Amino acid sequence: MEFTEAYKHTGPCCFSPNARYIAAAVDYRLVIRDTLSFKVVQLFSCLDKISYIEWALDSEYILCGLHKRPMIQAWSLTQPEWTCKIDEGPAGIAYARWSPDSRHILTTSEFQLRLTVWSLVNTACVHVQWPKHASKGVSFTKDGKFAAICTRRDCKDYIHLLSCHNWEIMGVFAVDTLDMTDIQWSPDDSAIVIWDSSLEYKVLIYSPDGRCLFKYQAYESGLGVKSVSWSPCGQFLAVGSYDQMLRVLNHLTWKTFAEFMHLSTVRAPCSAAVFKEVDEPLQLDMSELCLDDDFMGGSDAPEGHFKVRYEVMEVPITLPFQKPPVDKPNPKQGIGLLSWSNDSQYICTRNDSMPTALWIWDIRHLEVAAILVQKDPIRAAAWDPICTRLVLCTGSSHLYMWTPSGAYCVNNPLPQFSITDLKWNSDGSCLLLKDKESFCCAAVPLLPESSDYSSDE
Repeated sequence: MEFTEAYKHTGPCCFSPNARYIAAAVDYRLVIRDTLSFKVVQLFSCLDKISYIEWALDSEYILCGLHKRPMIQAWSLTQPEWTCKIDEGPAGIAYARWSPDSRHILTTSEFQLRLTVWSLVNTACVHVQWPKHASKGVSFTKDGKFAAICTRRDCKDYIHLLSCHNWEIMGVFAVDTLDMTDIQWSPDDSAIVIWDSSLEYKVLIYSPDGRCLFKYQAYESGLGVKSVSWSPCGQFLAVGSYDQMLRVLNHLTWKTFAEFMHLSTVRAPCSAAVFKEVDEPLQLDMSELCLDDDFMGGSDAPEGHFKVRYEVMEVPITLPFQKPPVDKPNPKQGIGLLSWSNDSQYICTRNDSMPTALWIWDIRHLEVAAILVQKDPIRAAAWDPICTRLVLCTGSSHLYMWTPSGAYCVNNPLPQFSITDLKWNSDGSCLLLKDKESFCCAAVPLLPESSDYSSDE
C-alpha cells in the first residue's frame, strides 16, 4: 500500500460519490482536493467554522453546516461563483441533507419544529411539521422517487411519504411504536423497517401503503434493539440487540433464520480462525553500529521499536470482556457495530462489552468465519465496496485487514499519525484515514482472486 502525506483538517472530511474529490473542513474553509494528484482544485470560505459537510449524489454540489450560526452554505464545483445560504432565522437549523436529485436540501430546525425542503432550482420550499429526529428519521428509496419521514404529534409516531418529484405528501400512517428510533427503506423499495427505542424491543416491517407486514419482538422486559441493517441484496435484515446477539430475518416470511451469540469464551468445535494482534520487536542488526559525531544529533530513527502482526490462536480462548456498571445509563453492551459485505455473504459485528473483538459471520454457512482480537478498542470498520475485504482501525498507527484468505496488519509510515476513522471511496481504490487533526489517503491494490497475505506485512 502507498500512503500520501498528511493534510490538515479540523472537522469532517470525505470522498465525493464519484470518487474524484476529497472535501476537508479546515476551520471556516472548505478545501476540495483531487484524489489523483491531491492538488487543491477549489477553496471555499464559509461564514463560520464548519461543523459537518455532505456531498450531493451527483458530486457537483456540497453543503456545509455551521452550527454556531446556525445556517447552511452550499457550493458548486462546476460554478465556483454560485453561492447558496439557508438560514431558518429563530428556528435554527439542527441538520441538513441532500435529496437524491441533488437539487434540493432538507433542513431540520432546532427542537424538531419542522422539516423544510429547499429547492435550488426555483427557490421554492415545502414544510413538514414535527419531524421526529434531526439527523435520523429520514430515508429515501433507492430509485430516489420517494422519501419516508418520521414525525411525532400528540404523543404518537407517524410516517409521512413524500414524492421527491414535487414534494407532495403521498400518504401518512401511524406506526405501533412507543418512541421510534429510526427508519430504513429496503434496497428493493418494497418495504420499510422501523424500530422502537432501546426500552422496547420492537422491529416493524411496513409496506409503503401503511400495512404492517410483520412485527418482530425477540424478548420482553429488557433493553431492546441497538442496530439494524439491510443486506445490500435486500434479502436479509440484521438486528443487533442489547442481549449481545445478532439475529437475521429473511425478506420472504420475515422469520428469523439465524441467531449469532457473542460469547466471551470461544470453545471447540469452532471452525473460525481467531487472529490476535501481538507486538513483534524489531530485529536490529548491531554488527556495524559505530559511534560518530552524527550519532548525538541524529533524530531520524523511527519512533517505537515494535511492529505488530496477527497470531492465529487455538481454541478455547477467552476474549477481553468489560462488565458495564449497573448504575449508569446507556451501558456499553450489545451490538453497537454492524456492517454487511458488498456481496451480502459476510457481516461484521462488535459487541460493545468486548470492544477489542470483531466478529465476522458467514451468512452462507451460518457460522462465525473469523474473530479479530485487537489490543485496543475498535474505532471503525468498513467493507471494500467492490470486493470482500474488511478494513478496521483502533486508534493506533496500524491498519488491519481481513479477507477470506486471512488477516494482516499494515503500518502507516507517517510519524505520530493515529488512525481514528476510515472511509472507502466508491470504487474501492483508495482509503481515507483520519487522525485528530490531519488525514491521509492510502492507495489500496486490487484484491486478487486467490492470494496469501503475510500477517506481518
